[in-house]
This record gives sequence, structure tokens and C-alpha cells, in this order.
Amino acid sequence: MQPVPTPDVQPVPTPDVLAAIADDLGDWRVLAQPLAARYVARDADAAYAAEAGGGGDTRVASRGGDPTVAAAFVSAVAQVAATAGHAVPEIRLAGGAVDLLLYTVAPDGGRWIMPRDLELARLISGLAAKFQLRAVPAEVTQVELALDAADFNASGPFWSALLTGDASNTVHDSVFDPACRVPPLWFQGTDPHETPRQRWHLDVWLAPEVVEARIAAAVAAGGTVVDTSGAPAYTVLADPEDNKVCVACATGRS
Repeated sequence: MQPVPTPDVQPVPTPDVLAAIADDLGDWRVLAQPLAARYVARDADAAYAAEAGGGGDTRVASRGGDPTVAAAFVSAVAQVAATAGHAVPEIRLAGGAVDLLLYTVAPDGGRWIMPRDLELARLISGLAAKFQLRAVPAEVTQVELALDAADFNASGPFWSALLTGDASNTVHDSVFDPACRVPPLWFQGTDPHETPRQRWHLDVWLAPEVVEARIAAAVAAGGTVVDTSGAPAYTVLADPEDNKVCVACATGRS
């Protein structure tokens, strides 16, 4: 969630994006920030229907199909994006499906759907048809982490340093990872209050060789080390508002 952008950044209003989807972008859906699509091989439909159970079953089954076709489609999407002068979209290829997220990164780091994203979406939909891939828009999903915070300026840099390795990747009321390794983290404003018992927390898994540096960056950004009894397998940190998080790695585990 982000505030109204600066005058020099003009995203497409959500109602207009929805109108475009209704008109000629039926493959796509709007999520928290991006325009999203999911494609699967047409020859996987029968097996998928049998596995999912058909009818009103809302489970998402794994899909087969020729993985080289999906991989070739991904390569073609990257080429089309580059030719159009657009950053290569976020693309994930797994389980016989291709997931794509389109957005434009503004100068301040915000992520918006711009007219050029709609244009690229049309090109990608055309490519999908050529590769005989079928859109399954009902399956698109994005996880956005949301954390209550009375003081984003205090807690934001900690989470940015911990999740991205850089305390400066805070944008408005969110943390976005420029390398797209972790979900967006949105800070929902709240009044200061006594810290409640925490019912869930994040485990941030890292390569062992970067754990110490990442912990140091998080502490330098305002965090504290709460528990090292499980180190190096896991170390518990807290942000300035006492929200706990575990930094984990494979070292020391059986």
C-alpha cells in the first residue's frame, strides 16, 4: 500500500486498469502493487482437472506439460520486454506454470502500474497464445507482509536491512527488495501500545556466510539481539518496537 505518487509519476488508476482487464487484458489481474498473470500448458489441462477434482474444487494442482515450452516462453517474454525498453518482469517458472508480475519502479522506489505495463501485458498475452499456453487468472497470488507499527521511521530501516541487506530500501510506508527475493513488507500505522504476545514471526533464511553481516546491518539499523542460544542455526532479533524475527541458516543443524 502506497500514498498518491508525486506529480511526475502518473500510474494508471486502478479503475482504469480493471477496465483494461475487462476489455482486452483478461489474462491479467491487479494485486497489491503489480499486474499479475499465470500461464500453463494447454496439454496439461486434462491431467490438472483430474488431479484437482474438477467442479468447484479451488485447490491448485501441479501441472505437467513440456517444461521446455514454458522456458522458451519465459525467454521470449524477456526479449520482448528488452525490445520495448521495459525492465524484465518478475518471472517464476515452477510446477509447469509461469507466473509474471508487471510494474514500473518510480524514481523514489515505489511500484506502480503504468501505461507501458499494460502495453507489455498485451504483448505477453499474445506470446502466450503463440506458445499455446493458457491463462489461469483465478490462480494468481501475491503475499504482502503487513506489520503494525507506531513508528515506521524507527522500524522500517531495521526490516529493510534485515530483509534486503540495505537499510535504505524503505519506500513510503513499505520495504521493497530491489532484487525481488522477499515479499513486500507494508507497515500499517497504529498507536503506541504495550507490546502484545507475538503469535507468529518471520524466519529469514540466509546463506551461512552472510548471516553475521546481515545481523550486524539489522542491529546498526536499530535492532537488538535477543537470543543467541541457537546460533549459528538461528539467532533471534527484535526491531525497535520489539517485534521478533529469527535469522536462520543450515549451519549447526542435523
